[in-house]
Amino acid sequence: MTVTALVVDDEVDLCRLMQITLTKMGIKSDVAYTLSQARAYWQQNDYDFCLTDLKLPDGSGLELVKDISNSSSTPIAVITAHGSMDLAIEALKLGAFDFVNKPLELPRLRQLVENALKVIHQNNEAEAAPECSPEQQMLDSRLIGDSAVMHPLKNTILKLARSQAPVFLSGASGTGKEVVAKLIHDLSPRRDGSFVPVNCGAIPSELMESEFFGHKKGSFTGAVADKQGLFQQANGGTLFLDEVADLPLAMQVKLLRAIQEKTVRAIGDTKELPVDIRILSATHKDLNQLVQGGLFRQDLYYRINVIELKLPTLNARRDDIPVLAKHFLALIEKEWQLDTPPSLTAAACERLQHHDFAGNVRELRNLLERAVTLAETYTIDVSHLGLAELDTHQEINTQQSQNTNATSHKVPTPNPSNYKEDNQPAIASVINKEEIGQTSTVKQSEQAKTNLHPYRTITQHYPSTIQRSMADSSEPDRSPISSIEQELTTSHTTHDEQTRSKEDFQSQLLPAKGLEHYLQEQEKNLIITALKQTGWNKTQAAELLGTTFRSLRYRMKKLDIAEDQAD
Repeated sequence: MTVTALVVDDEVDLCRLMQITLTKMGIKSDVAYTLSQARAYWQQNDYDFCLTDLKLPDGSGLELVKDISNSSSTPIAVITAHGSMDLAIEALKLGAFDFVNKPLELPRLRQLVENALKVIHQNNEAEAAPECSPEQQMLDSRLIGDSAVMHPLKNTILKLARSQAPVFLSGASGTGKEVVAKLIHDLSPRRDGSFVPVNCGAIPSELMESEFFGHKKGSFTGAVADKQGLFQQANGGTLFLDEVADLPLAMQVKLLRAIQEKTVRAIGDTKELPVDIRILSATHKDLNQLVQGGLFRQDLYYRINVIELKLPTLNARRDDIPVLAKHFLALIEKEWQLDTPPSLTAAACERLQHHDFAGNVRELRNLLERAVTLAETYTIDVSHLGLAELDTHQEINTQQSQNTNATSHKVPTPNPSNYKEDNQPAIASVINKEEIGQTSTVKQSEQAKTNLHPYRTITQHYPSTIQRSMADSSEPDRSPISSIEQELTTSHTTHDEQTRSKEDFQSQLLPAKGLEHYLQEQEKNLIITALKQTGWNKTQAAELLGTTFRSLRYRMKKLDIAEDQAD
């Protein structure tokens, strides 16, 4: 069967060149020079694909793209002048199959036509299939789920697979963005080419240009041989840029040119090489916010976000959890070479459907792998999942929230009928001491859990002993603040006595020898106490004091603390 094509362009010489090229490829073509003439040809004849310019004398080629895309599945490609990439992107969004830049290059035109022929072949196979096409079977076997949100997603993937437009996959982490990207590649005319996935956040910024575009031997220190970049490896196939939001701004400029011109130049090379690739990108971040914040280039955002495909979370498709669990258990049986296939009980399956999956599909698989490992038999029950019961979990969260609010906003208030008015300062002091003791206990437990020296296998802690020693050592030389607190606790006399004691306290607020001397004495006593408790081991003393060994040694020298003071 002879393939027919419709060529639409107002330049006679260019139309003649394209017609000759198509004839050599065994394709019969008709030429239209205006939009109205192209519409007339389209209504009178049946064409397998169409190639149109965007700027026509009596209208825009976008109108023809829209008409053909809405009425049939015939692939249509557009010809755009150099620098009019915005129109090409608009055409791709309207349903165009691909685009080619002017001045027209014959190798690029032949690649476009070959890809269009592959799409035509796929469409013919789908129409000839009696029940379910091979593409639909592949889609159902690799994209598990039959919920309401999955039907439009699968239909969209089938449409995107026939196109050559860049696709941006958005969604939370663990929703299966790479699975969908690989599926789009395997369903597309580029299935015979390479699928090259790359995590943009895992490549060091210094090596990023070499990884993407390659380098020539001797171009820099360590370049002992020529190396192909990711663009060259994906030539004729698909390049999947995962976590594209992690690209540095300097690399975004170079990537923009490679996507727009479809040419790359290796480091140390003097000429650019054409590449035929399709760009798929994904990230779990909000690229729109990054663009507004100046962390991602706006022009690159519009190049890769021609068509956006948002993947649903697992919580939005809970009906698919039993089917996904069965699929993952079958994979675990095959990968782990189990004798008996593991299975879920009805209660375990119901518990999974009520679980809040923050990690989406990836979390579900990890949870099942853990359950298979911990289960004594091949039947997985609720206890093997390691999930808290729903009611119990909610009660614990509620109690914790209430306890936190009570601790943060409520102060214990004694009954006024149980004490006299003149005992209020003493009771307030007892309450404050109880709160200080509770806070000190919490800080001690947190300090005991922290190891500042991970290379040490045995760490000794002396929090309670140091506190007692500090209390004993500070008893003879009591600070003015401690004296004030004691005086406030014991003062419950008449108003005149309280006034006199207040004046005495104010006179004691300032240390006799000044603030600097007072702080140095307190710091010196604290360091000596820590050193005594650790047997003058400076490393352990620094750990107890929450500082470094070098800082402790500097403070000891500054405060004239010598090791002979151990006595």
